[in-house]
Amino acid sequence: MKQEENATLDVKAREKRIVATSVVGIIGNLLLVGFKAVIGILAQSVSILMDAVNNLTDALSSIITILGTKLANKRPDKKHPFGYGRIEYITSTLIACLILFAGGSAIYESIQTLIAGTVPSYDKWAIIIVSVAIVIKIGLGIYFRMQGKKTGSDALKSSGTDALMDSILSLGTLIGAIVMLTTNVSIEGYLGIAIGLFIIKSGIDALRESLSDLIGNRMDAGKSHEIKAFIKEKHPEVHGVYDLIVNSYGPNRSIGSAHVEVDDGLTAKEIQALERSIQMDVYMKYGIIMTIGIYASNDSSPASRAIKADLIAITKQEKNFLQLHGFYVDEKTKRVVFDLIFTFDEKDPVAAEKRVVGAIQAKYPDYHFYPVLDSSFTD
Repeated sequence: MKQEENATLDVKAREKRIVATSVVGIIGNLLLVGFKAVIGILAQSVSILMDAVNNLTDALSSIITILGTKLANKRPDKKHPFGYGRIEYITSTLIACLILFAGGSAIYESIQTLIAGTVPSYDKWAIIIVSVAIVIKIGLGIYFRMQGKKTGSDALKSSGTDALMDSILSLGTLIGAIVMLTTNVSIEGYLGIAIGLFIIKSGIDALRESLSDLIGNRMDAGKSHEIKAFIKEKHPEVHGVYDLIVNSYGPNRSIGSAHVEVDDGLTAKEIQALERSIQMDVYMKYGIIMTIGIYASNDSSPASRAIKADLIAITKQEKNFLQLHGFYVDEKTKRVVFDLIFTFDEKDPVAAEKRVVGAIQAKYPDYHFYPVLDSSFTD
């Protein structure tokens, strides 16, 4: 109960920090919109105006981040028992779409300027405003990135990356203004197109990341190895940890499952106690709600040991073989079951499975083999 209370407090503290960070972004970007819009209109500078539009989309992004965070923290209900945490990934997708829109608008307006032959007129105030904007955007970008990492918010991290990218683009606008003032040569339209292309690239990167989160990412290899090692270290009776799966339902909301291999002599009471203990340990350390399944080691008889050894030798001949586990022999019915995992490089795992079964069946014709093709969800 205490862990659940702490988790609730953490969620509330995280939401508060994300909202506070987003409010800072809204205020900062709206100030930049006002300054840049005035200077852009007076100077007839499309790049400054597009920079102002980009700052407006950044402010909208922060508003969307706040709304997304609030909705994501809604309590689970009957229709959505896993909660609403994945709304944050949708939020990141919307922000990416806004970035893409801003980039497309910049390119369109720049092309129109080149066609019309509009020449901007800068003064020292335009230079000062753009210079100040660069400093502010760098500060906002670093701040957003830091808070995004602390809270695990992809939306904040995307906004931070976008802000840092904006500072580079504003630098391009500043260079264009300096070139115009010193040489009377306008590179305005070309800079606008370059700015638009940079913004679009930033949007595509953000969209790719958010969609990947929605589809479901593979757990970090270091983290999966750490969880497996933790279970074995805490519970010496566990010989191996397999089939680890962790599904994310938003930041800091994970539900998973794993199979552990134990001696086949354990009683049902001992197995239940072990399952409960592993579940509690994993939740307390990683915050993952874990379902634990049991594999019996099944190596107490000479027949099972021989079949297992031969089966391992056969599977190792397969180029893309990764792992064999869950092996069990029922000597009364002559049934042998086991899980096979091939790497994702294996183009035809069904054919590889048939080769393995054919080879072991030829060696033990009196037995019936029932493999289960498994997937490598984690390392």
